[in-house]
Amino acid sequence: MTSTQSFWPVSHRDDDFWVCMSCLGEVYYRKVPMPECPSCHGVSTYEGFTLEAIRDWGTEDLIAKAVAAQQAAAVAQPAVESTASVEATD
Repeated sequence: MTSTQSFWPVSHRDDDFWVCMSCLGEVYYRKVPMPECPSCHGVSTYEGFTLEAIRDWGTEDLIAKAVAAQQAAAVAQPAVESTASVEATD
């Protein structure tokens, strides 16, 4: 049985990436997992960063996760916007 990860949305800011400061191995784009980090199970251990800041100090794996999260959000965003405009015309 597969469990689904739930997230708290985080309002848009300059530092759109949220890194778990307990394990420094998880990064999320404009959201944080609830109730805890899936890797280290840290609670309320997230700090906000820009992609440039993560590139300055992050590991290659963390940077790759950040870029992938941003790209996934960019792909999902137009789909949400087009659905909203269709719903608004009904």
